[in-house]
Order: sequence, then C-alpha cells, then structure tokens
Amino acid sequence: MGYADLEKTANGYLVETGDWNEEVGKEIAAAEGIQLTQKHWDLINYLREEYFDNAGHQPNERAMVKDMSERWGEKIGTKDLYDLFPMQPSKQACKIAGLPETKRKGGY
Repeated sequence: MGYADLEKTANGYLVETGDWNEEVGKEIAAAEGIQLTQKHWDLINYLREEYFDNAGHQPNERAMVKDMSERWGEKIGTKDLYDLFPMQPSKQACKIAGLPETKRKGGY
C-alpha cells in the first residue's frame, strides 16, 4: 500500500504509525519536495527511535541539534536541520517519519 492509499489527517500525517515503512517515507518526502539523503534518514530514524522507545517522546529542535551533533560527530545548528527539512524539522521530519503531528510551536 502506498502513501496515497493510507489514512491521513487533514495535514497529511499518517493516522496509524504502523502503516509506515521506508517506501512510504520516500513517497511522503517526494510529495514534500525532498530528496532523502543519509542525513535525512539519520534524523528520521532518530525521531522514530525516540517516539517508539520513549513512550511517544517527540524531541524539539534544540534536542535534535544536540543529539544529531553527537551522532554525526560534528557541531550543527538549527539551520542545518532546516536545510534538511525546510518546513520546520520538528513537523516535516515527523511527517516523513510516519509519526503523529506534534502540537508544539517552534523548536523550544
């Protein structure tokens, strides 16, 4: 089943997190105009790990910067996340990762 066939919210987020797989993620990214690189996948996988391993935790952008700096072994800033996901990393990356829409405003 492709992204077009899956149940989504009004904003295009998957209703069922279990419907997601990498192919669905690629389709969502393409619809968002994003060509996924390894760094995109690193952040997507990080968000999925946080959500499923930590009782639905959805990190804010400050936490993403800190944790991805550690994973990538380089100091990054919020701009680096926006270079990957220009329509707000905490929302757009979660959407591509098949996670529920976060209700938080901004990165903090």
